[in-house]
Amino acid sequence: EDLFQVADLMQPIARRQKVSRVLVGAVLGSLFFEASTRTRVSFGAAFCRLGGSVCDTTGFTFSSMAKGESIYDTSRVMSGYVDALVVRHPEQGSVAEFARATHIPVINAGDGPGEHPSQAILDLYTLQREFSRLGKLVDGTHVAMVGDLKYGRTVHSLFRLLALYRGLKFTLVAPPSLEMPSHLIELVARNGHVVEVTPSLENGLRGADVVYATRIQTERLAGETVEGYTPEFQIRKALVDAVCKPDTVLMHPLPRD
Repeated sequence: EDLFQVADLMQPIARRQKVSRVLVGAVLGSLFFEASTRTRVSFGAAFCRLGGSVCDTTGFTFSSMAKGESIYDTSRVMSGYVDALVVRHPEQGSVAEFARATHIPVINAGDGPGEHPSQAILDLYTLQREFSRLGKLVDGTHVAMVGDLKYGRTVHSLFRLLALYRGLKFTLVAPPSLEMPSHLIELVARNGHVVEVTPSLENGLRGADVVYATRIQTERLAGETVEGYTPEFQIRKALVDAVCKPDTVLMHPLPRD
């Protein structure tokens, strides 16, 4: 929440109403070994807005790791060139490996089916600001998470982040083959929250304050078939009107398919 207050103060910079040069001379290394549009560009744009510059690498085949170089060596060499790294990698735990190999800041922009903490922070910031407009608090909220909860890293991070608040109810709506990992459910339940699991979209959305929908992470299925994810699983306006509140907040991390 301290970070959110700083973000509020910096909004005029993001909207180009004010100019800041606090990062003049600083260089961000942007290492994206997996497809990205918004995350990669937003990190780079933010760094440039503050006066810094960005060195970009996109795609595994365009990096030295395609030649067999280890994560450790890549991180050590890059830290000699740049002041901070933002990394996206297809393997869970890989960004932590980058961080262990260097003393410069390393930001996780997504590690396979693991975590996406910057997206979760942005989602919570968005939700808090919307709730503030509606006169509501995050404490006691009913959150429905819908879609690919097994491989969707944005829901993993948001689930854990929201669990830091009090008295939430989570309804996890997914086909049986794409349910939220059990260790995350146990972690959140230990914090005293109510966690319900259902394959029914209609039941899951009923009465929710927030509906957070994700796409199927087809790039991570590795030949698996997804059973039960039919067109009826789409969130349609008629269903929202029928079972949700008038002020239910609908969210999606994109890309939306």
